[in-house]
Amino acid sequence: MEQRDAWGERLPRHLGLWSAVAVLVGSTIGSGIFRVPAGVAATLGQPGPVLLAWVAGGVLALFGALTYAELAAAMPRSGGVFAFILEAFGPLPAFLFGWSELTVIRASALGAIATIFAEYLGYFVPLTPAEVRWVAAGALAVVGILNYVGVSFAAVVMNLTTVGKFGALAALALLAFVAGGGSAGHFTPAWSGGVNFSLLATALIPIMWTYDGWADLAFMGGEVKDPQRNLPLALIIGTTAIVAVYLLLNVAYIYLVPLHEMAGAKLIASTAAERIPVLGARGAAVVAGIVMLSCFGGLNGSMMTGPRIFFAMADRGLFFRTIARVSPRFQSPSVAILLATALGIGYVLFNDFQQLADKFILGIWPFYALAVAAVFVLRRSRPDIERPYRAWGYPVVPIVFLLASIGMVANAFVTDPRNTGITFAIIGAGVPAYFGWRWWAGRTAAA
Repeated sequence: MEQRDAWGERLPRHLGLWSAVAVLVGSTIGSGIFRVPAGVAATLGQPGPVLLAWVAGGVLALFGALTYAELAAAMPRSGGVFAFILEAFGPLPAFLFGWSELTVIRASALGAIATIFAEYLGYFVPLTPAEVRWVAAGALAVVGILNYVGVSFAAVVMNLTTVGKFGALAALALLAFVAGGGSAGHFTPAWSGGVNFSLLATALIPIMWTYDGWADLAFMGGEVKDPQRNLPLALIIGTTAIVAVYLLLNVAYIYLVPLHEMAGAKLIASTAAERIPVLGARGAAVVAGIVMLSCFGGLNGSMMTGPRIFFAMADRGLFFRTIARVSPRFQSPSVAILLATALGIGYVLFNDFQQLADKFILGIWPFYALAVAAVFVLRRSRPDIERPYRAWGYPVVPIVFLLASIGMVANAFVTDPRNTGITFAIIGAGVPAYFGWRWWAGRTAAA
């Protein structure tokens, strides 16, 4: 007989508060902050709009975390967004989220992070393109094994890498001001003309990619100790810390590198580090090391959180039951972790998904919005659920998140209808897949 806790979970609750914060921060800070600021600078062109875009992205992520905190505390289940959508809107929308994660999002996320890790290793050890792929596949295999042998061990690695990379990023930003060769003149003129909301919304898409991960801790909601206290606290503390360090880094980048140069600096962190005299010629090597540490931590975080979606789908009867297997020795969702590892390795070795993954960045946002909308639905339909934390600023905070999400998606349809259409076509393909699954599952049960 399977043993489940008070919330229906079979996985042991090993994560304390600070390990949960480390999972959120470690999953979020990957490679994006080292390259996205240059693209945002190119899109917006002036310091004022650039910083406004990063503040807006941070506020949006924080508003999402403040809302998810209510859901996570009330329903501390594996799968996070999947569980929230299932409870509020039923199996079809929840299946579509899992379908999107299974077909593209998780494979591309794992593969992309592992590839960037391998490329930066090439700074220290020259690698051919084929060797980069094999190193990336090896990194995926390592984090897959690490997570297979249990969340406690993976959490220790996550704690160490998160402290290391967060501290390194904060130190890099502070060095820019106390020992850098920058100028406050790079912030003037800060602004000319009004706000171009379409450009701002366009810039928000890659910015929100760098913030993506603020919701990932909820995927491990079934493994957090004292979840009604620790999940809301970890979501809010972790997201706030990320917003703070991202804003500090962007101010540091602009202080060191004029915006017109920043727009053309593909590796903006390296360019900025080269202008800190105390680092000198070692600046590029320091940044390469930080990127590798950051990517390995992000890879481990993605492997800790992503497989829980597949596990939750199977545990709720929306995926093959074997995917919900819990290792009797290591107490980990072993088959789900193996599936995620295989998807990531397939991505880096064959790399057929690259263009598809680029188009799918926006694909997660309709589901983030649905999960936030679940707060309104569940307060009406399930007033009986214990809510030890209620969303701060309700209903304004979740409404702002929803409106911003809708605006961002609508702007993408206007400015890039082809790629956005492909994204939603992939999501839509999950509808026949869902009914096919129900037919197959029904036949299997009848047999």
